[in-house]
Amino acid sequence: MKNIDQELLKIYTVKSQTDKAISSLKGFLLGIKLDDEINIQEIKELQKWIIAYRELMNRNPLNEFMIIIEDAISNKIPPKETIDDLYWLCQKYENGNYYFNAVTSDLQILQGICHGILADGIITDKEIYDLQKWLDENEHLNTYYPYDEIRSLVLSILSDNKIEEEERVVLMAFFKQFVQIQDNEIRQKIENETIDVNISGLCTSEPEVVFEGKTFCITGVLQRGNRENLHRDIIKLGGIPTDSLTKKTDYLIVGDNGNPAWAFSCYGRKVEKAINLRKEGHSIMLIHEFDFSDLMDDLL
Repeated sequence: MKNIDQELLKIYTVKSQTDKAISSLKGFLLGIKLDDEINIQEIKELQKWIIAYRELMNRNPLNEFMIIIEDAISNKIPPKETIDDLYWLCQKYENGNYYFNAVTSDLQILQGICHGILADGIITDKEIYDLQKWLDENEHLNTYYPYDEIRSLVLSILSDNKIEEEERVVLMAFFKQFVQIQDNEIRQKIENETIDVNISGLCTSEPEVVFEGKTFCITGVLQRGNRENLHRDIIKLGGIPTDSLTKKTDYLIVGDNGNPAWAFSCYGRKVEKAINLRKEGHSIMLIHEFDFSDLMDDLL
């Protein structure tokens, strides 16, 4: 009976697994194309990605993808044409999918883009600027993980119109948290370059806050004012302040830790819990106290 249940589960879940794979592949291809160059490391990573999904990709209608990839591997199709053909197939699949969840798919595409950017172990200036453009065009993903975190990092990196090597490494360290690089050599290179970078939580940049009926929790030491006054102001605007963080929490206000090393880094027990809840799909927004104070000043 148990084996039958497992087989039924596989049948019922293959559709969602396929959707996720196609969305991730689409993003992966976008990420590879961002710098207008397709190198051997990126093609190798694509091949390894396909091997990981081979059982799924051999099913109809996804076997079309396998035919193109195998032609590319045998050098019958140039790399750029291969990427363009695969991307076209991804779009064709989406257009014919009546049960397509746009938000879920776009988040999977975003993770795929990050995979494509990391595929050769290098993050170029053009890739960062083009990623910013994609983020700006997909603001409907606000409040979702990892969109908010990536956007905060990119905005911070580009705020002075100059990309430092340290900032590039921080972005790489964040990407590697949810990108599974298949190539061992590239994966080890990324590990070595980011070994000293600790990414905990990232507060949302330029947050949009709704107060009426929403729940607010505070963590850390506030540099502007105190918790009692902040609770009072939240209530004035129709919000509900709480002392504990739960799945029902809408906003976590993070006290400034005085760390000048990174503008949007935040740490602590509640932050870690909020990040884990976000990864599970709960739309808890993390807001730095300075951003929240500025927003309150405009409303009160």
